[in-house]
Formats: sequence, structure tokens, C-alpha cells
Amino acid sequence: MPIRSPRGRSAAYRSVWSWPLRSPLRLAVTAVVVLGLVIGVSALATSLRGPAPDPVVSGRSGTAVGAGAGASRGSASAEPTALPPVAPLTPTTLPLSAAPAQALSVAADWSRNWATHPEGMTSEQWVAGLRPYTTDEYIGTLTGVDPRNIPASRVTGEPKAVQVSPRSVRVDVPTDALTLRVLVVQTESGGWQVAGYDKA
Repeated sequence: MPIRSPRGRSAAYRSVWSWPLRSPLRLAVTAVVVLGLVIGVSALATSLRGPAPDPVVSGRSGTAVGAGAGASRGSASAEPTALPPVAPLTPTTLPLSAAPAQALSVAADWSRNWATHPEGMTSEQWVAGLRPYTTDEYIGTLTGVDPRNIPASRVTGEPKAVQVSPRSVRVDVPTDALTLRVLVVQTESGGWQVAGYDKA
């Protein structure tokens, strides 16, 4: 006899869902059946979808199509061209005797102004004395220096080149507190200016 009342339908559903819970054996059988159904559905979906395309083959075929299209457009070559090997970059150094006299003179003048900071001199006045001998890029760094923190007060010897390149010279300048190593570079106008310094 068909179930016509909602209460009868609920009782039928409840009897179906409660059947696996009446004994451990029924629960195990139900779990095995459900697991088998899931595996079967997954296998069926995989077989319907077909094998996955090989990415390597796809990439190669895409390259071949692209090359053919390029050839049809009149491209010069479908194959990538190999670049020639690049030699490692090494700085060119010159003999110390090749140091330009102007570069040594700029290093000496800059060092004298660097060491000159009488009592009461402001940072602006000290930077103004260095500005004619300093690159525009480096002068901004010097504006933050307090001249009272500079240990030297005078230059005590002649400038001496320690490294010479076609467009830069490193010069040691002795002072009464330390030896400065000044980097002098050639500007676009052909002159020489200080682009940095450190302790030798």
C-alpha cells in the first residue's frame, strides 16, 4: 500500500536511515557500499574526462604553432638565437704614475677644507668650503656632518695616489689625526671632483 501521509513518509525515511545503526555489522556493510560507490563514481568521471594533456608536449606544440605563425608572417627566424658569451667585467687600472695632477690637487684642496673647522664654524659654512671640490651627489651627504666631530685640524703631507683608473683616482692625504682616502672622479665637463672619502 503506498505511503500517503507525511507521518508515514517520515517513518519510512527514519527506518531506512536507522537500519545501519541497529548493529555494527550493518554499519560496516553500509560503509563498504558507500565507499565502493564513491570509488566507482570517481573512476567513471576520470574515464569520461580522458587522459590529461602532457604539459611538455603542450608547450612544445604551442611553440611549434607560434613558430609557424611567425614564419607565415615573414619572421626572420623561428628558432631562438643564442647570445654570445659576455666577458666578466674587470675595472681597468693604470700605473700610479698616471694619476692626473689635477686630481691630486683637488684631493689636497678638499682635504684642507675638510680639516679646517675653527671654533664657531657652522655646518653650512664648512660645507660651503667643500662645495667647489665635491660632486653634487656627494655634497648632500656632507650636509649632515657636524664639523666639531672631525678629529683632524690640518693636512700634514702631500697627496699620494693609491689606485688609478681612467676616470677615477683614490688618493691618500695625511692629516694630524688620520690619513684620508679620497675618491676623486672625472666629471662630464672633464674636471675632477671628490665623490667620497674614508679612513685609509
